[in-house]
Amino acid sequence: MLGVLGCKDDKKLPILGERDAVKKMVDGKEVVDTVYNTIPAFSFVNQEGDTVSEKIVEGKIYVADFFFTTCPTICPVMKRQMIKVYNQYKGNPQVMILSHSIDPDHDTPQVLKKFASDLGIEGNQWQFLTGNKEKIFEIGQTNYLVTAKEDKTADGGYIHGGAFILIDKDKRVRGMYDGTTEEGTQKLIADMKILLDEYK
Repeated sequence: MLGVLGCKDDKKLPILGERDAVKKMVDGKEVVDTVYNTIPAFSFVNQEGDTVSEKIVEGKIYVADFFFTTCPTICPVMKRQMIKVYNQYKGNPQVMILSHSIDPDHDTPQVLKKFASDLGIEGNQWQFLTGNKEKIFEIGQTNYLVTAKEDKTADGGYIHGGAFILIDKDKRVRGMYDGTTEEGTQKLIADMKILLDEYK
């Protein structure tokens, strides 16, 4: 019977990104609290033409990535991998996917709707987002910790990373995965279960 207590798997994912130590008073004592990088308020337009904000992921974990529909390099591979994530958690009300287009001039809601439809995506669990280019680049680099920028010398005119970013219900980055590989995708799927278990 030794070791029966504490055999529950208490594995937790790390919290990634910048953090600040903030002093505050609790019960008359000064304590140091850690404030983590969180995803700020945002406003983008989805494939249905609806404006969506951070409220769409309230009380959910989600996976974010950055792509563009005419991408000739890693995006098609990333979308094939993300479909595996989508299929694994399809219909789970606690899980969403947000794919941000870094080419909003081309990727209008109509283009994104056709793109989603061609992937076989229905409903609102996987949102394809477009909007102000600077805001998309800024939230990508500052908060999601990924590279996303215009570069006329790059294939397709943009440079971006192939990361899938896992975000918790408190809007903190909990994992970064190589969205171009099967290994990275399977690790993400497994870590999503660990993260969901934190909220049980």
